[in-house]
Amino acid sequence: MAWAFIIGLLVLWVLLVILFTPRIDYRVTTPLRPDSEEFLQVLQATCQATVHAHNRVEILTNGAQFYPAMRDAILQGQASVHLEAYIFQRGEAADMLIGAMVARAREGVEVRLVLDSIGSARLGRARARRLREAGCRLYFYQPISWYRIHRLNNRTHRELLIVDGRIAFTGGAGVADWWFRADDGQPAWRDTMVRIDGPIVSALQGVFAENWLACSGEILTSARDWPDLEPAGSTEAMLVKSSPSDRATSSRVVFQMLVEGAVSEIDISTPYFLPDRALRRALARAAQRGVRVRVVVPGPLTDQRLVRLASRRMYGELLEAGVRIYEYRSAMTHVKVLLVDGTWAVIGTTNIDNRSFEHNDEVNVAFREAAVTTRLQRDFEADLAASNEVTCERWQRRSRLEKLVGPVCWILERQQ
Repeated sequence: MAWAFIIGLLVLWVLLVILFTPRIDYRVTTPLRPDSEEFLQVLQATCQATVHAHNRVEILTNGAQFYPAMRDAILQGQASVHLEAYIFQRGEAADMLIGAMVARAREGVEVRLVLDSIGSARLGRARARRLREAGCRLYFYQPISWYRIHRLNNRTHRELLIVDGRIAFTGGAGVADWWFRADDGQPAWRDTMVRIDGPIVSALQGVFAENWLACSGEILTSARDWPDLEPAGSTEAMLVKSSPSDRATSSRVVFQMLVEGAVSEIDISTPYFLPDRALRRALARAAQRGVRVRVVVPGPLTDQRLVRLASRRMYGELLEAGVRIYEYRSAMTHVKVLLVDGTWAVIGTTNIDNRSFEHNDEVNVAFREAAVTTRLQRDFEADLAASNEVTCERWQRRSRLEKLVGPVCWILERQQ
């Protein structure tokens, strides 16, 4: 009886947090063109971030490309390997990376891992023990306990791999076989990661160091974790990180500024599309002023059917404003990319939902480089070709069951 009372109080507390946490109604005082120097100046000052020049960026499409690339980078590590993930689940993909980390740890390379305690709960004891016995240091972020109940909703959703402080990988994917191959009869998920060389890697190392400190109490100060980074390419890049300790998150500011300033085109890929009222209005205004706005989201092969129902509930106002929405039909798409005016590309872990913007620790990189946006645009167009467009007529003809259930899913708009 006592346990039922405690659980009831917990459920009530969660509902109160979800329903009554105040929102910030984001808007800009004056829209700034994303290709202007004024935009760059305001963005850096508002987000307290720096644009780093002279980086090299490689786009890695799908797990068949990015997992082997990550493994190869780990095997080349000489000083340190740092990995942070929301999902790190036992399977072939995990074993590929674990094998590489174990091999380097046995050669004296410092291997550190931060895994979310909920998202990576299915790693398994045997694999965790294998890592630790080889000398890898593994911590789970925010383990569930009574004295951490107030932070239960804060997860690390960051997906990072940094090798020797010189090479970084980030993007939408965690580590699980559903990104790597067909799983349980379902095709491998569609996703994108990037490999980055150059000065921005130091900032990404700092993001890992932040969560490593939170888990271990250790401040990373060794010189080999912070090497001097030489120019590696021509791409300008800015770190965009966020956490619930920041009431107004940098990622939300970047998205709002880019959408409100866009001149010609906005292309969004996201697995969970639940934009808040301010972002919905900004997307609608952009479409109404002549900006081509296209959004690619999962179709029926989504891994979160209730979230899809909640998302589809919002389509009407966006479609009527001229926003074009496409549902990917080939597989579950987990790509998280924002492309604006052929000038800016944002890639990382942030979904277009409240959970990413307000509850999770997230990391993104904003690139200002035509070659990067062009490469990502090519993938976006391929995804469009594998998608079905949702028109106003099609949306209005959705099933009676969906129309009935959709409004019940509104609570997910606050939680997600």
